Amino acid sequence: MSRILIIGGSRGIGKEVLNYQLDKNKRCVVLSRSGLDINDTNVEHHKVDISNESLPEVNDIESLVFCPGSITLKPFLQLKDEDFLRDFEINVIGAIKCIRYYINELKNSENPSITMFSTVAVGQGMPFHSSISTAKAGVEGLTKSLAAEFAPNVRVNCIAPTLTKTDLAKGILRNERIEENISEKHPLKKICEASDVSGMVNFLVSRDAKMVTGQIMRVDSGMSTLKI
Repeated sequence: MSRILIIGGSRGIGKEVLNYQLDKNKRCVVLSRSGLDINDTNVEHHKVDISNESLPEVNDIESLVFCPGSITLKPFLQLKDEDFLRDFEINVIGAIKCIRYYINELKNSENPSITMFSTVAVGQGMPFHSSISTAKAGVEGLTKSLAAEFAPNVRVNCIAPTLTKTDLAKGILRNERIEENISEKHPLKKICEASDVSGMVNFLVSRDAKMVTGQIMRVDSGMSTLKI
């Protein structure tokens, strides 16, 4: 049975994906900077910082899910070159490094796929998002280019969620009032839980998505397309 490789699977959306796959008795490989508090024989864990350490050899994988991300929210004139470079390094270069390293292994499987992450802010246009939006726009461009290049052998898709309640967003969702105010700006009057976004990942890596590639899947409570 082929395995799912989850980059950044020790917390947030990545961990939700891992938990779902384990509940389905699927085998997974997790790469993360931090430890993994799950003890399951179906999980192989490698503690590694993909930005400056060598990637481990991993075989028998059919899906790669790249979860690392960043949230750098500042007025444009307060952003330094280093801010843009850091966001690009984490979101784009990190994905490129992992895909380049594992693509041949993916091609050997029956249902190969790659899933990456963008943000609603790329399509919506939001103040203070210029650094992260620039980086995530690169992820969306990479998604479509690789989907075309790897077809028909490997499906490549991207998920663009709205603000999601994870550790990464704690600095924004500091209290209930702030969360309520942000939720009210969405047509569905709520923001995403990690499980909402991981549900889309679980669909994209499944055989139910065998006809889906080159897509930016918007899990954003209607934010990107509806004005209510």
